[in-house]
Amino acid sequence: MTGQQRRVVVLGGTGFLGGHLRAAFRAEGDHVVCVSRTSADVDAPDERFVALDLLAANPRELRSLFTDTDPGIVVNAAGAVWKVTENQMIAANAELVTALIVALREMPHRPRLIQLGSVHEYGVGTRDSGLAEDGAEAPVTPYGRSKLVASRSVLDAAAAGALDGVVLRMANIVGPGVPTGSLLGDTAAHLEAYAEDPGATDAELVFPPLRAERDFVDVRDVVDAVLAAARAPRAEVSGRVINVGSGRAVRAGEVVERLLALSGLPVRLVERPADGAGAAAVDCQKLDVSRARRLLGWEPRRDLDAALSGLLSGLSLA
Repeated sequence: MTGQQRRVVVLGGTGFLGGHLRAAFRAEGDHVVCVSRTSADVDAPDERFVALDLLAANPRELRSLFTDTDPGIVVNAAGAVWKVTENQMIAANAELVTALIVALREMPHRPRLIQLGSVHEYGVGTRDSGLAEDGAEAPVTPYGRSKLVASRSVLDAAAAGALDGVVLRMANIVGPGVPTGSLLGDTAAHLEAYAEDPGATDAELVFPPLRAERDFVDVRDVVDAVLAAARAPRAEVSGRVINVGSGRAVRAGEVVERLLALSGLPVRLVERPADGAGAAAVDCQKLDVSRARRLLGWEPRRDLDAALSGLLSGLSLA
């Protein structure tokens, strides 16, 4: 694909990460097909929009999607994590991927499927070492379990020679447009509300104790990793899991406090435990990204402040 325009299908292309990926692939000179049930303003000559509810699509519609668009790369940025039931997560994160694999394996030439996974597929880690791709997978949330089912489907199909597929396991992504329902998305929404009307919005942002230590990665670094996975030789990445994160864990409360400080607004974090709640064991997740360095030539280049400043750049705080 070097030296010629690729056709890239981004599933869930109007979502948080999908929107960033569409812009990045266009900047690479690729022709992008944005697939979403939500309409998108597509005015670039090298982009096309396909309206399709992927969860409601039958096998014939999925086959037609890929036959008509004839992609070299398919990035699955679709899925569900916030404000949905466990059954909805299973449908959006696991069953959809099974249907995609069936449709892709029937194509005369098989495009690369880049499945965007999650650090939550691993479960709880420790401060001592990063979570590595060959380590144990013991997700503790419905979201993590549904994403792990999807990852294993991709890996099994690739191992059987039926798919050119790679799983990128993402840390917690930070950047403009991060969705509400997430910790930083809700914090960002509170900041926007306060900036618009300080008199009607509390200057205290109240959460339960934010003791969990998490790996936070800049969305621009995530995009760079996806582009690298799209370029990598099949023999290097197909059938592999590759972690994408900062490689360090930060207490969630510290991240929120830093975001508030960078905003310049007089909003402060209050961590208020529920009555009778005791101290919990530290829940720590950080990714070992050495495989990404080795196989993709990728490593995180932005620090936490850069990621949080990027998130703030997408808000209306004036």
